[in-house]
Amino acid sequence: MHSRNIGMKFFAVWVLMLSFGLTLLAKENNGINRYLYMSSPDGAQKQGRSEPGILIFDIDNDHKFVRRIDIPIFEEGLRGFTGSLINHSVYYSTTNRRLGCFDLETEKILWERQYPRGCDRTSITLDGKKLYVPTGWWYKGEDSGFLVIDASNGHLIKRIEVGPQAHNSIVSLDDRRVYLGTDMMLTVFDTATDQIVQQIKDVGERGVFPYTINSSQEIAYVCLGDHVGFDVVDLIQGKRLHRVLAGDAPIENRTHGAGLTPDESELWISDQKGQKLFIFDATQMPPTPKGHVELSDGGHGWVCFSLDGKYAWNHAPDIFDARTKEKIGMFRDASGKPVSSSKFIEIHFNEAGKVVEMSNEFALGRKL
Repeated sequence: MHSRNIGMKFFAVWVLMLSFGLTLLAKENNGINRYLYMSSPDGAQKQGRSEPGILIFDIDNDHKFVRRIDIPIFEEGLRGFTGSLINHSVYYSTTNRRLGCFDLETEKILWERQYPRGCDRTSITLDGKKLYVPTGWWYKGEDSGFLVIDASNGHLIKRIEVGPQAHNSIVSLDDRRVYLGTDMMLTVFDTATDQIVQQIKDVGERGVFPYTINSSQEIAYVCLGDHVGFDVVDLIQGKRLHRVLAGDAPIENRTHGAGLTPDESELWISDQKGQKLFIFDATQMPPTPKGHVELSDGGHGWVCFSLDGKYAWNHAPDIFDARTKEKIGMFRDASGKPVSSSKFIEIHFNEAGKVVEMSNEFALGRKL
């Protein structure tokens, strides 16, 4: 009987300690669950593909795989994956010129439509009303540009002709501007009027590739098309300030992926062919090299960060501590297979299952 009492006391203490630990964890996260929603398969890379749908990873539990949301139409290949906090939805675009809306709280597709020219990396206004949909890097017609779409139902509001190969688009974090990359040109629009504010030509070296923007919207960093590196673009004066190359000698690969850490202290760029992410000190002008990290696989090229700046994610399965630059894990599915994509978003849920925070497909500066 004495040993039984000891055992019961030990069990009670264990339960109390476990409860205390869970309480501390809940307090630390304020009852918020942080997840990374990764869409698959990526329409632009064969590496890391998984079954069609959204793979969910628990950011605060070593990025462990949580579950998969099966969405068969994703088999067409994802071209863009952007979210709206106010609509608690993500908007996906596919290689088959399809655009759709997926409600994160009900986990239902609300609408889907196809458009003749195509749908690339879309963006959405903060009020959740307007989607800006580039017609695609594959479309070289003179009427290439934006489709402005009603985010509630997918109806076309208007077309805006800009120039060939409309590709990546970003709505600024203050909701005042939307940016569009076309063939060696960055165009800036007023979101209130959809009018062109500025066009900056001869950036990016060749073709149209990703870019990122600091929070003051004074500087853009545009990936190069023939070398691993980037152009530093003055968004106030409307001109290129610097061209910065990575490595000890010019690396003749294109660059596909540029991201600012949320505090804007570092710029990371992707060398997908060389399987590296190069890191630059963005507090200097022009930014100066700080080294690189090695990737376990190639792919489309991308780089993004968690909202708190702690983690760096990319187009490979590798997860990095953004501060120490150490590889701390890999994204793996239910079977343990490494998985990856260049289309993913950080999403926070409260205890009631409501979306309370959301990141951006692009790694934008968030210093302000």
